[in-house]
Amino acid sequence: MVRFDHVAMRYGAGPEVLRDIVLRLEPGSFHYLTGPSGAGKTTLLRLMYLAERPTRGTVSLFDEDATTLSHDALALMRRKIGIVFQDFRLVEHLNAFDNVALPLRVAGVEDARVKAHVGELMHWVGLTDQLDAYPATLSGGQKQRIAIARAVIGGPRLLLADEPTGNVDDAMADRLMRLFEEMNRTGTTLVLATHNEALVARRPHPRLHLADGCLALEAPMRLQA
Repeated sequence: MVRFDHVAMRYGAGPEVLRDIVLRLEPGSFHYLTGPSGAGKTTLLRLMYLAERPTRGTVSLFDEDATTLSHDALALMRRKIGIVFQDFRLVEHLNAFDNVALPLRVAGVEDARVKAHVGELMHWVGLTDQLDAYPATLSGGQKQRIAIARAVIGGPRLLLADEPTGNVDDAMADRLMRLFEEMNRTGTTLVLATHNEALVARRPHPRLHLADGCLALEAPMRLQA
């Protein structure tokens, strides 16, 4: 599903943000991505969704070497990936319904199915009363939930989420985690970047931990009884 072979990443002439990353994520796995601020979590996610090419090494997704794909082939591969950005990246001139519907419309899904799927997900994230609202009128937490609904609506094979529970309360965080875990049970591979150690302990999954540009795999952390 996802494989990094001795991947390194630097920006300009600066030091390597990531170095010698070796990683293999099996289809249907669920991992947290943790590490201190500045450790490179967002950079690693950007490499996974092909927004960046590594300085050295190889990134393979869905059994294809993503470092050699053409622009058009990259665009097709990205359709298999759902992304929850930390800064939301909603389309400001579209209302909440149309933001969530966007991936389905790009894929040519018929209007009746679009309406049904959007309605279902907006109910799940608790925003059925905001279908006509535009991003400028919404709170940070509401924008985050719309961004999550948009990322998952197409049933991606790989879902990457950068601090997806950072702007919501604990009850909504658990509700969103149930959504992610249900997607995972149906076959979606997930990588969820978070600073929320309580969440990691409450809903344990293996973690990928970044520190000093290096990556380590750690077993699930569980709350002590």
